[in-house]
Amino acid sequence: MDIDLVYLWVNGNDPKWIAKRNACIGEPSKAEENCKGRYVNNDELKFSLRSVEKYAPWIRKIFIVTDDQAPEWLDTSHPKIQIVDHTEILPPECLPCFNSVVIEHHLHRIPSLSEHFLYANDDMYINKPVTPETFFDKDLLPKMRLNRRPFRKLTLLYRTKVLGKRLRNYNQTIHNAALLVEQKYGIYYNGKTHHNIDAYLKSGYRHAREVFDNEIKATLSNHVRSSNDIQRNIYSYVALAEKRAHLCYVTQRTSFRFHIDNRKLYRKFDRYNPMLFCMNDSQYANDEDRKCAVAFLNKLFPDKSRFEK
Repeated sequence: MDIDLVYLWVNGNDPKWIAKRNACIGEPSKAEENCKGRYVNNDELKFSLRSVEKYAPWIRKIFIVTDDQAPEWLDTSHPKIQIVDHTEILPPECLPCFNSVVIEHHLHRIPSLSEHFLYANDDMYINKPVTPETFFDKDLLPKMRLNRRPFRKLTLLYRTKVLGKRLRNYNQTIHNAALLVEQKYGIYYNGKTHHNIDAYLKSGYRHAREVFDNEIKATLSNHVRSSNDIQRNIYSYVALAEKRAHLCYVTQRTSFRFHIDNRKLYRKFDRYNPMLFCMNDSQYANDEDRKCAVAFLNKLFPDKSRFEK
């Protein structure tokens, strides 16, 4: 089967893009929703593509969704690479869009995207050889990887109702998706997204988008992340509820998430030697943390890929 890979990418260092963002949503702040780490470019995509070429050469095509940009180092003439502009897949009410959650609701609209596809942020990497069967089972249905959180709903309720604390934006948007699926299918999925490369069927993605069309449409004008956003785990939850996917819980050896501001995690990475990993930037990271992350990636993936000029 053909399997494509989709990335979202932005060069948050580009003066033209910065002016567009500042005019729409203002300058970055320390808030999770609009921090520097959400947009800054450290060439993470370059290293991610190196990992793909090394460990998943069977990928048919790589789509990079951008806002009128392209990485300077990228060979856009390579037959596997295709740049997709926001205007090709997003409706007018979304534009300009600085909210990846909203962009993710339109991945199924990418022209010529294969039925079986993978989705990654540009800070996600493959650390070991993988095969199509790593992501899709023998029946060709996707493997939905989640972190095991058996009491997550109760934990969130305790935090909001008993302690009176608001959820972080990321957790709130996941909870929004889980509640919608619970209302429709009678199942609350406590499993939390593993924040790494995910597998989907385009037809299943489109179907879930249609099931919750009204709820998702109400969020499309959120140009920056907002508390009523619906996280893309809704596509995984619907597939699981309709038995169109297989649930797989991850461990630190299969899916590892760095918070680059926590330097202790480098030692932990060596101990677990995971299959997939993510180098997550955030409002807590500084430029020194980012330099350390790039040095680590350069050591792990030193060889230039065919996707580079």
